[in-house]
Amino acid sequence: MALDKKAKFAKFLGSYRNPLQGFASLLTNIHIGNFLKGDIYKGKAKSMCVPGLNCYSCPGATGSCPIGAFQATVGSSKFSFAYYVTGILILFGVLLGRFICGFLCPFGLFQDLLYKIPTKKFSTKKLGSLKYLKYLILALMVIILPIFITNELGMSNPFFCKYLCPQGALEGAIPLSFVNPSVRNALGKLFTWKFILLIITIISSIFTYRPFCKFICPLGAFYALMNKVSFLQMKVDFGSCIGCNRCYHVCKMDVDVRKSPNHAECIRCGLCAKCCPTGAISYKYGFGESLEKKMPSQEILKSVKE
Repeated sequence: MALDKKAKFAKFLGSYRNPLQGFASLLTNIHIGNFLKGDIYKGKAKSMCVPGLNCYSCPGATGSCPIGAFQATVGSSKFSFAYYVTGILILFGVLLGRFICGFLCPFGLFQDLLYKIPTKKFSTKKLGSLKYLKYLILALMVIILPIFITNELGMSNPFFCKYLCPQGALEGAIPLSFVNPSVRNALGKLFTWKFILLIITIISSIFTYRPFCKFICPLGAFYALMNKVSFLQMKVDFGSCIGCNRCYHVCKMDVDVRKSPNHAECIRCGLCAKCCPTGAISYKYGFGESLEKKMPSQEILKSVKE
């Protein structure tokens, strides 16, 4: 069966996702020379936010992490930057949804590469209820605490970045401490805690797929809320679908794309489209529901049973 252009494009993205992720991560951390200098970029671009989770303190960071920037300023109306960050987050979410998690997030790529290490893998399907933890973290550590706990300048403590995000240790503290003695001498108990979290994330990412994205990341939680309303959506053509269930079995985010093409946990990775033998799964950009034809009732029953 000849595939249409949209199906071919979806298969292309699914097949070359890792190189595309690498390119996006390079653009997000373009100042490579700073890794040797032991310093961070402080230019004008740092006033802008990148779409994915990327630490401000990373030597190569091109812009600011939206979660870190939001936490720092959300507690005071004095900072117009807070409105900018809120707006840019909504814009990213409306334009792309969790496609950002699948293609544009450096920490997502880091977990993907760890998962490629050849070991026995474990499913997280039975841990589905833990996915709500990231929404609690978003509400409590990114919004509520920063709003109500501020200093005399109206700035908030970046609770998530400071106490829970392992990306800061991976991209910031560790590379800076290697070449900057002042940073190395300043490392203390907080770094030890963050380093432990990083080790736990690394080990769990080797055996399970993207545990940080599934259960912890507040940025992923925010984009998940935007998945059903984002312009970029997954499309399933049930006129072409043969009900082989390959898409469900290959999905590492535990999503059945046929039952819920724009599920909050879907990171638009394109793996389902890549494996689809008939090209029934593709991307759609624009308004409206993504189902071209309703799933036949027998297929719904079959999906539930499986």
